[in-house]
Amino acid sequence: AASKLEISMPAVVEVEVGGTARLECNFYIPENASYTYIDWFYVDRNNRQVRLFHITASGVLEDETDFKKRLSLGEDKALSISAVTAQDARTFVCQVGAGSYGVGENSTELSVYKVPQTPEIEPNSGGISVHSSEIPEIARCVSKNSFPPPNITWHKNGERLHAQENQVTIQSTLTRESSGLYTVSSTLYAPVTRDDRHSLYHCTLHYWLRGQKLALESRGVKVKIFYPSEHLKLQVVSSSALVKEGDNVTLVCEADGNPQPVFSFFKKNLNEWQDLSSLAEPDSGVLNLHDVNKSSNGTYKCQSLDLDDMSQREEAVDLVVNYIEGVRVKMEPSSALREGDNVTLSCAAHSPVGLKYQWRDEKGRKLVEGSQLVLKNLTFETSNTFSCKVMAPSVPGLEQSKKVSVAVEGKPRIVAISSPLYVRQDELVNLTCKAIAFPRPTVQWSINGTAHEYMDNQHIASNLTVRVSHDLLQAGAMCRVSNKLGVSEKHIQLVDQKSTAESQGVIIVAIIVAILVVAVLGAVIYFLHKKGKIPCGRAGKQDITKPEARKDKIVVEVKSDKLSEEAGLLQGANGEKRPAADQ
Repeated sequence: AASKLEISMPAVVEVEVGGTARLECNFYIPENASYTYIDWFYVDRNNRQVRLFHITASGVLEDETDFKKRLSLGEDKALSISAVTAQDARTFVCQVGAGSYGVGENSTELSVYKVPQTPEIEPNSGGISVHSSEIPEIARCVSKNSFPPPNITWHKNGERLHAQENQVTIQSTLTRESSGLYTVSSTLYAPVTRDDRHSLYHCTLHYWLRGQKLALESRGVKVKIFYPSEHLKLQVVSSSALVKEGDNVTLVCEADGNPQPVFSFFKKNLNEWQDLSSLAEPDSGVLNLHDVNKSSNGTYKCQSLDLDDMSQREEAVDLVVNYIEGVRVKMEPSSALREGDNVTLSCAAHSPVGLKYQWRDEKGRKLVEGSQLVLKNLTFETSNTFSCKVMAPSVPGLEQSKKVSVAVEGKPRIVAISSPLYVRQDELVNLTCKAIAFPRPTVQWSINGTAHEYMDNQHIASNLTVRVSHDLLQAGAMCRVSNKLGVSEKHIQLVDQKSTAESQGVIIVAIIVAILVVAVLGAVIYFLHKKGKIPCGRAGKQDITKPEARKDKIVVEVKSDKLSEEAGLLQGANGEKRPAADQ
């Protein structure tokens, strides 16, 4: 057992700002004697002890201090401090008086902490030139409301940066707020190179908590770096691999500097460069060429100017536009063509690439592959428009066409006429005459009327509107078609529908009468046969020509070319021959 007064207290008590600190004072008095008093003190900035509580057997006395209203005592006489602030980070002393055993004391260090906020980093917003004459600011890092004050370090691509003279500079600032908490800021200054356009910077906040060293990292940031171009590229962009006439082509000029340089475009004409910059899209490095043709061929140049160091670069590219030109068709013979002639159509064109030819008719149907089309035994119907299609197999989509008209000349040929035409007297009728010829013929009628002409391909048709008269019915009409090569005529017969109807009625009546006569004759023969007057076969043989025949006997004489034949058949049936007068 101890022979003297002993007091034990924790050396350090840690508590977060806003929390409650509990400071214990454990003491031992020999022979289990009682204390006379217990006093609690804190040590001020001048290293003086300021009493907080005086405790005796008769009561507790709380002194007037800045801690009042935040202090309390436990049953074990432990001191509690609520709503701890950063200013409460002091030394607290517990003093115990034990009469004859004297006075003893001990102390506890109250450590107050505030976990810092994650540091906020802001990169240089304006951008940094690699040609900067001064060491530029890279970024600034700030952490607020921490206690005790933390430390900030800087890192580039994961590696810590250390201050170096004329290379890396780190400026830090520590500010104590009215709350007693600290705001710490740090600014990094460092030179940059072109490669730093990909670099990632961040800051790290280091602080202590309960004996452990902890860290908080900011987000990583990139810095806008300005650097001149090292390479320039000019390329031709087209919808097809091979450029052909009529295509839209884009020349794209790209540089690897930042910011992009000023671009200018030129085209070489003989020994001079023509400035095309006014046709380019502003500040884009893009030149659009619409509907290119043969004249668009040539060498194009892109020139870049970096405003940071006024350096210039240039790059050239050749634009090759594939084309077809001079499509022409030759006709042999070239003289006027007549029906029955033969003609050869030859197609030719010029192009820097191989060509293929094809002939088609006016409806687009393919006639033949090759540059020649031979037409034999020409007729008016052969007259047509033919098309020579020229294609470049190596350049998809490159093609041109040339049309040629083949006109076959000859005297007119009437191909259709409205004859015979059934009409009624005094009615209006249309007489039609259609012919084919070239050159275009004229159509004339032998009678007067209202004529209307129209062309149908190589055919000419004339409609004549007339009123039917007696003379017209008798004479009809004549259509006469002529051109410089000859004349064709055809007659139109007009038939009166009334006379036709009467004639048709007479014929029908005659047919009906004939049918009735034949029917009556058939009935008479059948009646006689039933009465036995006309025998059939050998058993019923009878001479029907004897004079004693009765008056009711009916004799039928049939005048026909087959009379002798029928008589022969009757004789053969009776087995004997009779004179012709008896039959």
